[in-house]
Amino acid sequence: MKIYYDINAFVPVPNAVVTVGTFDGVHLGHQAIFNKMIEEASEINGETVVITFHPHPRIVLQLESSNLRFISTQEMKIRRLANMGIQNLIIIPFTKEFSRTRSETFIKEYIVDRIRPAYLVIGYDHHFGKNRMGDFRKLYDMGHRYGFKVDRIPAQDVENIAISSTKIRKALDAGDVHKANRLLGYAYSLTGKVVHGNELGRTIGFPTANIALEDQYKLITAAGVYACQVEWKSELYKGMGNIGYRPTINEGDLTIEVHIFDFDADIYDEEITISFIERIRDEKRFDSMQALRDQLGHDSKKAREILART
Repeated sequence: MKIYYDINAFVPVPNAVVTVGTFDGVHLGHQAIFNKMIEEASEINGETVVITFHPHPRIVLQLESSNLRFISTQEMKIRRLANMGIQNLIIIPFTKEFSRTRSETFIKEYIVDRIRPAYLVIGYDHHFGKNRMGDFRKLYDMGHRYGFKVDRIPAQDVENIAISSTKIRKALDAGDVHKANRLLGYAYSLTGKVVHGNELGRTIGFPTANIALEDQYKLITAAGVYACQVEWKSELYKGMGNIGYRPTINEGDLTIEVHIFDFDADIYDEEITISFIERIRDEKRFDSMQALRDQLGHDSKKAREILART
């Protein structure tokens, strides 16, 4: 996949099949758009072009909000688009000045003049331009004027649940990774560098790898214990993760840690990815370290049972 951080560097390709959006999470609804693009590009011997923005528009337009969190980092989004088979990705720097671009101007100057699309594919609820005034009707009319086709993908659902990034964020906030994963089409994950903790887990038979996240806007699912898969150096391992404040030892800082089953490598300062498969229980305070050790034994057994089914 070719990546352009400046739209002016993009060299138009024959029969470009284009979409535009933030695509937070690259969930099943987004994947339906990308699959349609790939199908259409194959039929007309064209190339797929995804246009997205960084940082996320809500960060720029809602700086007063301190709790903005997103499903995917830019790096994760790039990786998922590449894995799907998208051929070209244009990342437009989103600024307050850019946010004032009228919908007609965006289509004419950014898409028509620079991309020369043959086909534009959008989601059912897509809006664009200043104050989100642009919609499907606007795109359809401009497509007729400038000679490109427009297709709108209907709302996608899983077991009668309409898929949206908002619903996935809410599920993760509640710790319902099972629901979030169904809507995403893959297991929600956190990627970070392994850092030194207090090594308490090692003293009770459950050593953990603590990770530090680099992206301050990355959504962290609710506190609790989870069955997890861990990726390190392209290898997958099974484990159980904990997100929380470790109330048994009265630590106040949020920690993200994972006990990797049957694993003893030194991975300090290494990058790992923790994928959350299923939530086992809430975080709780125990009266003694022995009680904590006993509960972790039960959690480990439960996590292994869950992961054996996946």
